[in-house]
Amino acid sequence: MSIVTLVSGGLDSTLMAVLAQEEGLEQHPLFVDYGQLNKDRELDACQANFGRLGLPAPTIISLGGYGALLSSGLTDPARDVFMDAFLPCRNMLFLTAGAAYAYQCRSSAVAIGLLDEAASLFPDQTQEFLSQAEGVLSTALGVPMRLVAPLMSFSKADVVRAARTKGIEHTYSCHAGTKAPCGGCVACREYEGLEG
Repeated sequence: MSIVTLVSGGLDSTLMAVLAQEEGLEQHPLFVDYGQLNKDRELDACQANFGRLGLPAPTIISLGGYGALLSSGLTDPARDVFMDAFLPCRNMLFLTAGAAYAYQCRSSAVAIGLLDEAASLFPDQTQEFLSQAEGVLSTALGVPMRLVAPLMSFSKADVVRAARTKGIEHTYSCHAGTKAPCGGCVACREYEGLEG
């Protein structure tokens, strides 16, 4: 089976790609540049980890105009990185790009690194959203396109534990894009109390 994995430099998507590799899936990793503040550090971490872990090099899609048009704490340094973290339709953008790329690669599925929706903050992080998006994208493509979230039963603590067993390290998730994690963004706050 062939699958497009939506990847960043973060722990969740790196673990997802490693698990896909362990399952013997042919994967086409796709990194989406949507104009995020942390793009360079995310991409550096993604490329370094994928090389070190023997994963396929990610393809990069440049959609920076999205973040330039839609101001958010993820795309605009003048906005609060935590309070203004919602970027409308961000995951739909990822899935649309992933599904179109999957169609081109003759893949039948797209994987996204969503975690247990009990901890979700935004409406595009739920199983309901994923199911509805799958229907829309399958209709738009004229062929069935599965959207999967293999980590949806995982908490962040589960991801941290699994990543340690797989030797995943030196990932980057901070939305602020600073050299040292800011400690205040949504991604950094997910790690509070998980160290050690």
